[in-house]
Amino acid sequence: MKLLVDECLAAGVHIETGCSVGNVEQTDGVFRLDTPLGRVAAPSLVVATGGLSIPSMGATGFGYDLARRFGHDVLPTRAGLVPLTLSGKHQERLADLSGVSFPVEARCGKARFRNFMLLTHRGVSGPSILQISSYWQPGDDLRLDLLPDRDTLAWLQAQQQQRPDAELKTVLSDALPRRFAQRLCEVWLPNRPMKQFNAPQLKEAAALIADWPLVASGTEGYRTAEVTLGGVDTDGVSSSTMMSKRVPGLFFVGEVLDVTGWLGGYNFQWAWASGHAAGTAV
Repeated sequence: MKLLVDECLAAGVHIETGCSVGNVEQTDGVFRLDTPLGRVAAPSLVVATGGLSIPSMGATGFGYDLARRFGHDVLPTRAGLVPLTLSGKHQERLADLSGVSFPVEARCGKARFRNFMLLTHRGVSGPSILQISSYWQPGDDLRLDLLPDRDTLAWLQAQQQQRPDAELKTVLSDALPRRFAQRLCEVWLPNRPMKQFNAPQLKEAAALIADWPLVASGTEGYRTAEVTLGGVDTDGVSSSTMMSKRVPGLFFVGEVLDVTGWLGGYNFQWAWASGHAAGTAV
């Protein structure tokens, strides 16, 4: 942040904080903004107000309202890169495992992400869940591969040969957090010595471990979401300058647009790149 402020100061940028923007209009090619400090006029206006995520930091839908006012389409918004919540028996079965974390592959439709999942007192989080949340909506089928780095059936077959007297929960505890492995065998899988599983039963257990259904009920919402999906339709904005195709001199950059990246700095990169494009054009 200091780097950006220093660059602004070096370029002679005047920064006002704690200054809200009221009515915005354009007449004769000039934008006029009503603020508590008086009316501000400029030939260009760059909208970099972000989305709805983390309202405690001041996020609002102001940018969307402004876009609509100037004739732009705004696509429906929802929380993205956000923890998922569970309810009912699904939440009850896992709530006391809050804090347990392990790698999974989360799948929804054609999207799949392999990374850690974290169980919370309200549901699930962690990088794999945050990533898949941008592709999941209530009612969608969500599946997890609980042992993504193994051929689960081959591994279970090998364990059956090597440890025939070991119970399934004991075997799974070598590959999964012990508490989760025990819960898995209390609710979803039969727990008995490995030698008591016949071939079809072992195949069925492997299939469930590799394709475990996670029945999410919703998300934690904008309160904890890292990004907002949806926003100002990019069809109405130049991809090279970020300027509105409808209103000359009006620019949209960053998260206010319908552009959302994965975890790992992609959304920051979009903010910097689109901001640079608009700044250069201005």
